[in-house]
Amino acid sequence: MALAWGARLLLREGARGAWAGAVSRLGGREAAAAGVAGSWRRYGSQRVLVEPNAAPGVAVIRFKNPPVNSLSLEFLTELGITLEKLENDKTVRGVILTSDCPGIFSAGLDLTEMCGKTPAHYTEFWRALQELWLRFYLSNLVLVAAINGAAPAGGCLMSLTCDYRVLADNPKYRIGLNETLLGIVAPFWFKDTLVNTIGHRATERALQLGLLFQPAEAFQVGLVDQLVPEDQVQSTALSVMTQWLAIPEHARQLTKTLMRKATADNLVRQREADIQNFVSFVSRDSIQRSLQAYLEGLRKKKG
Repeated sequence: MALAWGARLLLREGARGAWAGAVSRLGGREAAAAGVAGSWRRYGSQRVLVEPNAAPGVAVIRFKNPPVNSLSLEFLTELGITLEKLENDKTVRGVILTSDCPGIFSAGLDLTEMCGKTPAHYTEFWRALQELWLRFYLSNLVLVAAINGAAPAGGCLMSLTCDYRVLADNPKYRIGLNETLLGIVAPFWFKDTLVNTIGHRATERALQLGLLFQPAEAFQVGLVDQLVPEDQVQSTALSVMTQWLAIPEHARQLTKTLMRKATADNLVRQREADIQNFVSFVSRDSIQRSLQAYLEGLRKKKG
């Protein structure tokens, strides 16, 4: 969790076409402002860097929303737009997700989006998070997380949408869904994603205690698939990607859908109820006080 202010971009309800209206406005404007080369401008934005030809058929998405890649409304939107562009490029078959910010993969949801705002804003923010999760979780592309830093809460969730997770073996890094430590309850689709990865009992313990796993613990419980020295995270992710891309694409994509569709459908059926639950919960005076106290603590640490 971190401090970050993002501009407010309208996300409309819908499935795969939900990002389309914002693509030219956001992606084009910010890429041009960044003054970067043509191939990067085709895909990336100010906060989302893209290497479109890291290897044949492979692109790398680098999170660049300093200081800690917090998931603001604007950052969520840019990530969704970027993946949609890559999915529409028939030369791209796999994407590696990693961070451009040293020591941090993503610190999770931007708490400033959840504190002191209107119910309409909370609705827009939560819908954006739902849409991003659905797009990443159901993507036909192979997604490999090259986790080169800490990944609490929403950062962990982002990695869980991927098909494979490589984590830097650095004892300073932690990964997990630690929402309860902030007085927040992880929604059912966070829970479902974790259950699908590490099993019911391990998830029950992890969520109730808000556990943040060290690398060895994360590997042992199955939260990540491989631990490597920090300077080998990217190369290992590329090597893993080669193995996944060697599988006949149609068969792999159908198998992925078979494994994940029921989990995604569970959210699709309950999207509006989930939004209402979130807005009702986060609007409580007790939750607002808790978030404000946490943010004030962060400000004091920075000061």
